[in-house]
Amino acid sequence: MWELLIIAVIIFVVFTVNGLIDTKGFFQDNSVYFKLLKEENYDFLVMAKYGDKVDPDVLFSKRIKNAAIVFALMMLFFITNINFLNIIISLVVAIFIFKSGYSNLNSYYKKHLHDIDLLLPYYLKSLEVLVQYYTVPVALQKSVEDAPDIFKPGLKDLIQKIEEGDSTINPYMDFAKQYPVRDSMRMMRLLYRLGLGLQENKEEQLLLLSRTVSSLQNKAREQKYKERLEKMQSKTMIMLGVTGAGVVILLIVAMVQMMGSF
Repeated sequence: MWELLIIAVIIFVVFTVNGLIDTKGFFQDNSVYFKLLKEENYDFLVMAKYGDKVDPDVLFSKRIKNAAIVFALMMLFFITNINFLNIIISLVVAIFIFKSGYSNLNSYYKKHLHDIDLLLPYYLKSLEVLVQYYTVPVALQKSVEDAPDIFKPGLKDLIQKIEEGDSTINPYMDFAKQYPVRDSMRMMRLLYRLGLGLQENKEEQLLLLSRTVSSLQNKAREQKYKERLEKMQSKTMIMLGVTGAGVVILLIVAMVQMMGSF
């Protein structure tokens, strides 16, 4: 059985390398159907992790290919005993491989929510300066280039929805949901109200925005200082622990030597 499996794998690889089996063409021809399997926030998660360096569609096609290869190998493994149970096992393993790519991206994003929480106030500060001279949509557009990479996909999506004519608060709330950190909902509501263009309240709204951003910056600084302090305290405790352990070991060694001398 193993000999047959090895031969089948070798034949498949040789045919693929020589172009007799066009796997690339197969995936391209059926890309519309494969995209139905793509998670709704997959492109955003790819952009959040890699920025503009990686094409989400290319990465997604790799996930499909890896899952298909695993399924084919599993079926080859069961080639002498193909039944319903073994097909289900092969499918489950292939689905696990396929979903693991998404799970890894999602885990990365959740781990970096803390970094997003610290970066958001500084991005909003630069945006605050721009909205004093431009309308909110224009200020958002101008802020994209200098924004932290992790915010760029969400900003581009927000700007696109506004340009398509969505004048509701929904694009702003969608951005806040993508970055569910401290006061993100509140900040997006403030920007939306500024974007309505009510000039009589603009000064008051700009002042409120400025105060809120400054408050968020102060909280971010306090959080950074707190984390640095905790890190220093942790290092100090480790140093004290190591020093204390060293002293105890030296005392024990000295006592053993003294006892040995008697």
